[in-house]
Amino acid sequence: MNYSESAVVFDCAGESLVGVVAAPASAGTTGVVIVVGGPQTRVGSHRHFVHVARSLASAGFATLRFDYRGMGDSSGAQRNFEQVDEDIGAAIAALQRHAPDTRQIVLWGLCDGASAALLYLQATADPRVHGLCLLNPWVRSEASLARTHVKHYYLQRLAQREFWLKLFSGKVAFGAASGLARNIGLARKAGTKVSSFQQRMAAALGSFSGPVLLLLSENDYTAKEFVEFTRNDAEWTRLLARLRMQRHELPGADHTLSEASAKARTQRIIEAWLRDVVALPAGQETFEAGHEHDRR
Repeated sequence: MNYSESAVVFDCAGESLVGVVAAPASAGTTGVVIVVGGPQTRVGSHRHFVHVARSLASAGFATLRFDYRGMGDSSGAQRNFEQVDEDIGAAIAALQRHAPDTRQIVLWGLCDGASAALLYLQATADPRVHGLCLLNPWVRSEASLARTHVKHYYLQRLAQREFWLKLFSGKVAFGAASGLARNIGLARKAGTKVSSFQQRMAAALGSFSGPVLLLLSENDYTAKEFVEFTRNDAEWTRLLARLRMQRHELPGADHTLSEASAKARTQRIIEAWLRDVVALPAGQETFEAGHEHDRR
């Protein structure tokens, strides 16, 4: 094993946060802070965050996974992803203390952990953060959820002969039809005001000059909703076409990469991005401008 793990306890606004640092035998200058999606602990679903941290440490990147205040072994009151700026800032400082060669930080986030990473940057403009790895970001709104349901659920159901047989036999309640009508109405809303956290995420992405890795699972409604939401928002469409962003679609993957093959494939993408892109100054990326799609 070419890395070591150690439990760490660090302060955040008077509360004690608990985390685990995975430190490579030969550390580089780039470290990764795993921002968990919530409410979860530093372990993650099916030990996902444990796997990510250990794999990154094996590849030479010091990594910290930790519990927010009020979660897992950390003290304090539980809070949501819009309220963890202090937690993320404290975690960055903790990783740099325990891995002193670390000069630049990448925030790795899943679901609303990805959203929290962007919100942290919008609130702090932290110069220590050099890159963002965003897996299935959370952008939930009533309209975007409705569009996702209509496109990826209702339309598929309407094309199934079995659905119509059940409907006319009374085995499917006519309430399903009213649900479809309601979702179509919501999905057609134009100019619906976006909730503040989505605007703040866009502002952060617009002002961030570092490299961004966007990962979207094929079999995940959160990822599908992100695609639908950003496709219907001119500002997000512009932001996602930025030069310093790689975008990979992950075929067959679910929300938390529960299958070993999807997890391993995604980890290879992340590690290659960290090696080839994050350590380079702006304008020297080795990938083509625009989006890249992983179809392997």
